[in-house]
Amino acid sequence: MPASKRLHVGVQYACLANELPQKPQVRTWARAAIDVDGKRRGQITVRFVDADEARRLNRDYRHRDYATNVLSFPYAREPVVCGDLVLCAPVVAREAAEQGKPLEAHYAHLIVHGLLHLQGYDHETSARQAAEMESRERRVLHALGYPDPYAMEV
Repeated sequence: MPASKRLHVGVQYACLANELPQKPQVRTWARAAIDVDGKRRGQITVRFVDADEARRLNRDYRHRDYATNVLSFPYAREPVVCGDLVLCAPVVAREAAEQGKPLEAHYAHLIVHGLLHLQGYDHETSARQAAEMESRERRVLHALGYPDPYAMEV
């Protein structure tokens, strides 16, 4: 893929769910989370799916047989960030309700979280990496006007 000076974000709706984020909103969150060499560059697809598709992808690619909230599929980090994010709408909605979080804020958090994974952040590698990733998530979400997602946990 030739180096691009822009961030391209495709949004796919592969499920019927209430209150899915609109494309402009998703693109705003993605732009806030992507920063490569001081420039926002990349080719990202964000796909909203049902529990069956999320479970199948999680099983096939992570060998975990359950639907999870967000899956990140990184393809490249240089010269631009390329990858896919898959969000399971029913899981995201259930988590937001259980945690007492606004659904929009939870989607924003998970998209930022997934995009940081596409850039190489990994909270499962070490406590230091996890702290660095959470700090970055908090800064991005604060800049977007959302509360600290970790302070809101019930």
